[in-house]
Amino acid sequence: MRLHFYAGILIAPFILIAALSGGLYALAPTAENILYSDLLHTDSTGPTTSVAEQVDAATQIRPDLTVHAVRPAAAPGDTTRVMFTDPSLGESERRAVFIDPVTAESVGESVVYGSSGALPMRTWISGFHRHLHLGEPGRIYSELAASWMWIVALGGVVLWVRRYRRGGRLLTVDRSVTGRARTRNWHGGVGIWIAVGLVFLSATGLTWSKYAGENISELRTSLSWTTPTVSSSISGNAAPASGDHSGHNMPAEESALDAGIGRLDAVLGTARAAGIDGAVEVTVPAAADRAFVVSQTRQPWVFSTSSVAVDANTDTIVDTNWFSDWPLAAKLATWGIALHMGILFGLANQIALALLAVALVTVIVRGYLMWWQRRPKGHLPSRGAMRRLPAWQIASLAAGTTVVGWFVPLLGISLVAFLLADALIGLRHRTRTLETSS
Repeated sequence: MRLHFYAGILIAPFILIAALSGGLYALAPTAENILYSDLLHTDSTGPTTSVAEQVDAATQIRPDLTVHAVRPAAAPGDTTRVMFTDPSLGESERRAVFIDPVTAESVGESVVYGSSGALPMRTWISGFHRHLHLGEPGRIYSELAASWMWIVALGGVVLWVRRYRRGGRLLTVDRSVTGRARTRNWHGGVGIWIAVGLVFLSATGLTWSKYAGENISELRTSLSWTTPTVSSSISGNAAPASGDHSGHNMPAEESALDAGIGRLDAVLGTARAAGIDGAVEVTVPAAADRAFVVSQTRQPWVFSTSSVAVDANTDTIVDTNWFSDWPLAAKLATWGIALHMGILFGLANQIALALLAVALVTVIVRGYLMWWQRRPKGHLPSRGAMRRLPAWQIASLAAGTTVVGWFVPLLGISLVAFLLADALIGLRHRTRTLETSS
């Protein structure tokens, strides 16, 4: 109870910011589609030009840059996205020229970010959600929120079940009560409905974090749960080519690049024949001894992200990476991230995340209101619950807490700080009690 109270008072502000920014980010894909409709869509109808022609049109717009990848129009009315490596941009950023596939004319250009190809508005919201635009130090806020959210959620469920397991109000709000009791009912009643969602967001959010994220990556590597990659090497020397940073800032051999661009449609046809369907991204090789990589992109209701490497000189596949062959943990991680980002189930996914964010804000606000309503006569929850446990339970709890605190460092550090603060408060209370009695 005391841990839930301390975390609720001191960590809730970080969770509140994450909830508000996360709710905005959940709706960002749909908002992006509306805000940038002039770049993403076209009214042109008729037969489409070849992908190579479209890329050539984009290079005429930006002859000073090197083509990195192409996302051909996935459906009638969509534009083709040609992405360039631009040394003036930040990490994982590309300069994209959007081409009308029917007329092979540019409809505009913009900076895109990451494997999702986020446009500036979504990129800004993502950065605010991730680090408040404070750089690496700002990531501490989001990691602290993700580290504690599952603890607060599960602790709240335990407290709520203990209080109402016999009263028939476990999953409903008692509207007959008033004052602090009504506030507590709203806090707990809403909280128990969203607890599973909060644990999910906490777990998936930690995979992106700095300190816990590194431990998760090491664990996945040791258990062979990492996401497989496809090699783009034609010579046989393994060189993974999938991911945001493959080929970044690498000089291309211009003649090989030009020849390769002319083979784009054949490369794409080879990948389609092999089973790569849906929306794709074609990564252009940065050297003559590399192959094109054709990868499925994250799309709503698409549950695979397979990829193949195609030698443009022979139109043969030199390596494959089928999603069906991935370890289960890698599949779950990919699906979990897409669900967290509001992509996996499209608009329904985004609405559900937005509602979850609103519910979380409600729980936090009601929690602070409970704390305010108990002042000035209120006091901290009583201590001593640990001392009433059997020795083996205390030892098990301490060992488990130590392991979790090491694996999730910001949780461990802040928990030690809470315990020290609580000990000092207890010492001060005992000192005052002794002074009063004497």
